[in-house]
Amino acid sequence: MNVLMILTSHDELGDTGNKTGFWLEEFAAPYYVFKDADATITLASPKGGQPPLDPSSDTEDNQTDDTRRFKADDDAQAALASTTKLDQIAVGDFDAVFYPGGHGPMWDLAEDKASIALIEDAIAAGTPVAAVCHAPAVLRHTKAADGSPLVKGKTVTGFTNSEEAAVGLTDVVPFLIEDMLQAKGGDYSKTSDWGVHVVQDGLLITGQNPASSGPAAEALLRALETAEA
Repeated sequence: MNVLMILTSHDELGDTGNKTGFWLEEFAAPYYVFKDADATITLASPKGGQPPLDPSSDTEDNQTDDTRRFKADDDAQAALASTTKLDQIAVGDFDAVFYPGGHGPMWDLAEDKASIALIEDAIAAGTPVAAVCHAPAVLRHTKAADGSPLVKGKTVTGFTNSEEAAVGLTDVVPFLIEDMLQAKGGDYSKTSDWGVHVVQDGLLITGQNPASSGPAAEALLRALETAEA
């Protein structure tokens, strides 16, 4: 089982002067779901190399068993430091694709032509794609085979407007995940702020927030098992 995880290369939080990137838990929790299922994991990002870590995700109160496991895992840290450039990836080599969140993807992966093409090719080939928290931003410009938005008519989730307001970044982000998914015709679904919420509609799996990242990865594995059954 070959799983592709795609991380952001963007580290500027709008014009605030603060840093952003990927959210540690949203990488570590899925990484170990896949690792413990004996998957072969490939890491990629638009620029390749070390993706930027959102410093807010590395504070003591945001640590989990998975983030602590990652910090003690030299092999995982080495893999993260040397991600493959996204435009060198052939999606046909993989059984599943997973996008961790963090605010970074809203600036680069949402607009990245290689990412857009990869998602469209994956769905066309029957390969499941999962994105969690802010990573559903990657669906902003993706199209279905008929040219309509990929999320049109699909049940999807992602970071809520109220969660964005709670972290004080409503006026900083380039768009709001909830609003964007609805504007593209998605049937947006959510639970209470910070609650675990994962939805699957066909080959597309989305998770609402950091707490949903591990469960979204588990849903991706179940989708693979169903496909193989």
